[in-house]
Amino acid sequence: MNFTDLVVFFLYIGGIALFGGSFFKRNKTSESYTVGNKDIPGWVVTMSIFATFVSSISYLALPGNAFQSNWNALVFSLSLPIATLIAVKYFVPLYRKINSPSAYTFMEQRFGAWARIYVSLCYLLTQLMRVGTILYLLALTLNAIVGWDIATIILFTGIIVAVYSMLGGITAVLWTDAIQGIILIVGALGCIVYMLFSMPEGPSQIFSIGAEYNKFSLGSFRLDLTEPTFWVVLIYGVFINLQNYGIDQNYVQRYMVLKSDKEAQRSALIGGLIYLPISILFLFIGTALFGYYHSAATLPVELQDVAKADRVFPYFIVNALPPGLTGLMIASIFAAGMSTISTSFNSSATVFLTDYYNRYINKKASNKQHMRVLYMSSAIISLIGVGIGIAMIDVKSALDAWWKLSSIFSGGMLGLFLLAMSTRVKRATGAIIGMIAGILVILWLTFSERILGPDSIGASFHTYLTIVFGTMAIFLVGFLVSYLLKPKHK
Repeated sequence: MNFTDLVVFFLYIGGIALFGGSFFKRNKTSESYTVGNKDIPGWVVTMSIFATFVSSISYLALPGNAFQSNWNALVFSLSLPIATLIAVKYFVPLYRKINSPSAYTFMEQRFGAWARIYVSLCYLLTQLMRVGTILYLLALTLNAIVGWDIATIILFTGIIVAVYSMLGGITAVLWTDAIQGIILIVGALGCIVYMLFSMPEGPSQIFSIGAEYNKFSLGSFRLDLTEPTFWVVLIYGVFINLQNYGIDQNYVQRYMVLKSDKEAQRSALIGGLIYLPISILFLFIGTALFGYYHSAATLPVELQDVAKADRVFPYFIVNALPPGLTGLMIASIFAAGMSTISTSFNSSATVFLTDYYNRYINKKASNKQHMRVLYMSSAIISLIGVGIGIAMIDVKSALDAWWKLSSIFSGGMLGLFLLAMSTRVKRATGAIIGMIAGILVILWLTFSERILGPDSIGASFHTYLTIVFGTMAIFLVGFLVSYLLKPKHK
């Protein structure tokens, strides 16, 4: 990175931190800290929902995926309208009616305190792993680009995001997310324009090369459950996106900051649908990179390995883009990561305050005590997240196991929510039996190949289907047991 790029990058980092911290005076109550003062514009919430969905993983993984293979990953985005419409019609009005900062108050109302503790604890564990992983991948990318120490980058990024999200509360998170969402879109567009006009035969050459190598394919349309076909990815996308927009505290908290139900539903719908065209941009970057390095430039030998496709985009940013644009692109990657991390910090602190402190530790706490808990929990969560990110440098296998556990947790959460919304029986027996059945199915699908071998039935399904079968098992078993145990009236 030259001087211009460094100036662009650090101006962005410093500007975001100062802007986010400037909302400190607005957080006079715990309510304003967690759900705002009902004065945040709808477009800001919409862009925040979009920016929360896009992490630095998406920003780098989608181009790498398209460079390596094709546009099969776009099918995941095509499932967004289905999941978003379901969330807008059923989940958003539900949370607005309950009027709680936490998404998991509903679970206690339906099945009792155990359900609230289970889903909120699963959420907190998942968020810690999410923060650590994004910090690590962000640092790994920046290390590859500029050579800075990975642990230092993790610590620096974690502290910066923690400070402004802790000082500014949900208002700072929403506004900075909106700005970061705009920056990452501008960065992606700038990169595409540069590649289009760098082709020896003009912009059309990218399309001709992509068509020649079948780079625009959406994958196979065969009914094969062992491969990531169009249908497998579509079904997987519906369940994952329904989990994100329907039960994830990161999104539910945003539904609560607006004044009316219509505003909340509109922001949820548009914020989800924006990702579809932007994911096309990211995938097109990967296809354009493939065309660029097949005509205008040559990749070094160490990056020609298919397994290293994710490193091609960072290499292009450093070695091909002009000064200034390189800094903007690195800022865009940071924007994608920082928006997701800041959301996790604020929403996790909100869950701890609402679902644990207010419920079990101090039911009559003052507003001053609430604010102290929010600040302290935000700081602790950020420190743990930074620690996990640093631990990933050397202890990758253990954290891979953690990621598998987090998928088990999240699968159980979605099934339990769907069961709660579809039955009026308040007995917890059906929910508990269904949850156990679903977790057993997820465990079987996750570890059957390792324990029983590659010829086992569980190993014959693609990993994308784990959350699908697990969620369906929880819902169907829970619903059936609840129906059978339903008291009969004369």
